[in-house]
Amino acid sequence: MRGAIDLLLVLLLGAGFVMLPVLALLPSPWAFMAAAAVTYAVDEVLHERAPSFVRRLAALHLDRTMRFAIRTVMLLALASRLDAPGEVLVTALAVFSGHYVMMMLYAAVHHAIRRRRVVPLVVRNLDLSALRIPRQPSPVLYRRHLRKLLHLDVPAHAGLLGALVAGTWEPAFAGFALTAGVAVAAVLAILAQYRKARRMPSRDEVFAEVNRQLAGHRPQVALYFSFAAVSRDFMYQVNMWIETLEQLDLRPVIILRENASFRHLSRTWLPVICVPRADDLAKLDLSDVRVVLYPGNAGKNVHMLRVAEAKHVFIGHGDSDKLASSNRVSKVYDEIWVAGRAGRDRYRRVRHAITDGAIVEVGRPQLSPIRLHAEHVPGPLPVVLYAPTWEGWSDDDCHTSLIPMGVSLVEKLLAENVRIIYKPHPLTGKRSPEAAAADKTIRTLLRADNERRDPAEAKAAATAARPRLAEIRARLDELANRHGGDDAEQLREARVPDHIGAAEWQELRAEWHRIFWETQGTRRHNVILNQLPNLYECFNQADILISDVSSVVADFVAGLKPYALTNARNLPDHEFRAAYTTAGAAYLLDLECTRLPEILDSVRAPHADPMALDRRTLKEYVLGPDHPTSMERFNSATNALAAKAEAERAEATPEAAQDLSATPL
Repeated sequence: MRGAIDLLLVLLLGAGFVMLPVLALLPSPWAFMAAAAVTYAVDEVLHERAPSFVRRLAALHLDRTMRFAIRTVMLLALASRLDAPGEVLVTALAVFSGHYVMMMLYAAVHHAIRRRRVVPLVVRNLDLSALRIPRQPSPVLYRRHLRKLLHLDVPAHAGLLGALVAGTWEPAFAGFALTAGVAVAAVLAILAQYRKARRMPSRDEVFAEVNRQLAGHRPQVALYFSFAAVSRDFMYQVNMWIETLEQLDLRPVIILRENASFRHLSRTWLPVICVPRADDLAKLDLSDVRVVLYPGNAGKNVHMLRVAEAKHVFIGHGDSDKLASSNRVSKVYDEIWVAGRAGRDRYRRVRHAITDGAIVEVGRPQLSPIRLHAEHVPGPLPVVLYAPTWEGWSDDDCHTSLIPMGVSLVEKLLAENVRIIYKPHPLTGKRSPEAAAADKTIRTLLRADNERRDPAEAKAAATAARPRLAEIRARLDELANRHGGDDAEQLREARVPDHIGAAEWQELRAEWHRIFWETQGTRRHNVILNQLPNLYECFNQADILISDVSSVVADFVAGLKPYALTNARNLPDHEFRAAYTTAGAAYLLDLECTRLPEILDSVRAPHADPMALDRRTLKEYVLGPDHPTSMERFNSATNALAAKAEAERAEATPEAAQDLSATPL
């Protein structure tokens, strides 16, 4: 339906521009007015609904400015055909030309302001008010300025068209005056903002103040993250560790390498520094950092790995049986921290790669919100969480069930009269069109089934809850210290947060989840694509998980609920279980899904759950013991490694210590 509407809009835009020269030559002022109005309106709608089409137009040299210029030229042609007086035509030409000159001047000043406001780094939770960074210009002047400036031609267009229809020229001159006056006023306003932008601090001043703040905080542990294409899809790798970092004995700092990271970073009171350039990273005073934690393998990790005074630890973003969870690249780290003995054994299988002494079992501190199976209260329908992994960076690492069996699995689940929570991996469809198509089909199936089974009162409840849910989300964004301004504005608004906000953050997240699930009813399927509800809340709602080989399964084991692994290649059970640790306590689902009714019996008839004891054994093997807690083990490992780094530094000779501190990044 959406595609059909977008196609209609594209056809309307094309028809409108085709008709403009025809109607100008006829001439037909009323019809020209209607066609011009259509092109104005449809142009704006397409920018919001079909930005990819608009980009294709720009590639054909039919960008927004050109489309506005075509409309203006056609209007002048219409005026000429209707024998408008010479002074009207000359004035119109002068005003429209002046309007474009003002736009060029405005754009040049706007660009100069943006360049002045470029900063070498962005921070959060450090007070940089001493830098006295000027405010970002008002959004009215600063954001989407080209769109606003182009639309200043509307008074002149409307006035001239009105004059052509009425046969009196006062409306034309009034419109010309309004367009020219507002354009000049806009340029004067942006020039005033440029004067303020000239007071921006220098790069050296920014680094001096940031290092002064770091000297006060004296961070001992750094979480370092980089990814080539950072977006919300990747930031879960950092966000999952924030609460763990906040509970450490040592003082942490978060170091990011891509500015886009800030838009999707969760709330934290920890200092956060984003430094895109490697040479700028070298200017930061991180002399007190003893342990650096890496949740992901990325090329830019080398910029931090060269700091010899610190110990470097790969902590990953989940324990799974994928190759990425036992990568030979991990040799570059001093230690690899895994959840339990399964992680240690996984690295042992990589011959001549990681020594056993470099592996430390620390558990998974993030899993504390997951409720145990014994605490779960089933609903009227079995709730199946289908959480397939993505297609991976290559076919060799492709474990997703979406492509070979995802659609048929969901169809068979619908026939089994269950409630489905569908939560695909955030990167689903990034590499494979087949995975993207399967994902889209599944969403369509669930939406259609919801239309069939949703009672009217459930729809009404969900609709009524949306304003409150949106209100909570807005407040969560505010508490997360997310600003809509440029990097300089982020730097200006950076403040040391209060811990009261942390309590409010937790309360609001709990309220959001409570309202969301209560208003979904007991029969409605859910497609979960956003950060809320989070994965662990989906775990708590589910009676059973169906997933692929991924860290999702290892985390789900913490709740001791039944789960099934997809065996899309129909390997013999003993081979599949031997290949993948988490399959040891799993029900195995074949490609044709013939075992699905039997698997669902583990929920419908809990006494028919032969894997229950195996899950208890697997939980300790994969995630480690319950005592001491994961948080205690993680904290102890951090303290021990920091002490080791400090001892080695103390043993170094003064000459060696001087050489180490002088090592460039």
